[in-house]
Amino acid sequence: MGLEEEIESIREEITSTPYNKSTEAHIGRLKAKLAEKKEKLESQASAGGGDGYAVEKHGDATVALVGFPSVGKSTLLNALTNAESEVGAYEFTTINVHPGMLQYNGANIQLMDVPGLIEGAAGGRGGGREVLSVVRTADLVIFMLSVFEIERYSRLREELYNNKVRIDTGPPSLKVTKKGKGGINVTSSVDLDLSEEVIKEILREKGYVNADVVIRENITVDRLIDGLMKNRVYLPSMVIANKADLIDHDYLENVHEDLREEGLDPDDVVFISAEAEKGLDALKETIWKKLGLIRVYMDKPGRGTDFEEPLIIKRGETIEDACKKLGANLLDRFRFARVTGPSAKHDAQQVGLDHVLEDEDILRIIARK
Repeated sequence: MGLEEEIESIREEITSTPYNKSTEAHIGRLKAKLAEKKEKLESQASAGGGDGYAVEKHGDATVALVGFPSVGKSTLLNALTNAESEVGAYEFTTINVHPGMLQYNGANIQLMDVPGLIEGAAGGRGGGREVLSVVRTADLVIFMLSVFEIERYSRLREELYNNKVRIDTGPPSLKVTKKGKGGINVTSSVDLDLSEEVIKEILREKGYVNADVVIRENITVDRLIDGLMKNRVYLPSMVIANKADLIDHDYLENVHEDLREEGLDPDDVVFISAEAEKGLDALKETIWKKLGLIRVYMDKPGRGTDFEEPLIIKRGETIEDACKKLGANLLDRFRFARVTGPSAKHDAQQVGLDHVLEDEDILRIIARK
């Protein structure tokens, strides 16, 4: 039996096994084995030349536009950036990844229009694995839906999930430390729904014989396996509903209801028309916020403050992070910095490398020559 047949056999067994306390450990072992088999199959595919698209990352952040064919991604990319992505009113128009650069608030944000996903992309249909490999490198995923096909959202998320992309969540709070003897010891700081025996069975299936396991969340079987696999990607996302100009106002509540059925709050969805270029200002602002970018204006000796080309960093980053991005051995030569703005207690406050910067701070770095 080949790997693909083994994978299908395991899937069928998982589906046909009733889930209850007595079968929980068995299903956990099956899911762990399935993850291993899928990993092995993907490694073989990569060895055969299926590494995916090679798209060089540029700019301050990268955004992947994800949607089914002909939802309007190419039209949107052309409206937002300097890209020229082929546009047509038929499926599979976009046959390669087309990057373009959105310039907003002084930041250069790379948008990638990836080929339209089809069902089964994670399994390789339509070059899906190559498409999804591009998504894994992004800083933000934009799900682009038509107002007439909101139900496709869950299918898109499922394709990403099957390619080890976890949306709007972080890694499981789990630490596993191998040891020389003593078996598997499980400790937790919260009440767990999973029994200790189920956890141990899954770890044994993953090859752990002696280990200390510390769990700090009420973990599920799938989250436990994610934490053990170490190759999951955790990305933020947002949703845009395109072709909003084609619906009557009376039909809008139907769209809102469709969004709620998909677990989406209509107030969190950006409604646009890529063709008519409506709603794009709100879209740009939402992308900026979702990426968590901030502007830092550099006070340059003898030249004053540069408000035209700010340094773009992530919210929560420090003077040390700014020095690393600025380069020129600034970190090695750093003496202190002066900050004026939202993060400072007063103008020209003297701070060190651990000072956390905020949006529109003015920064001057004093360095050794």
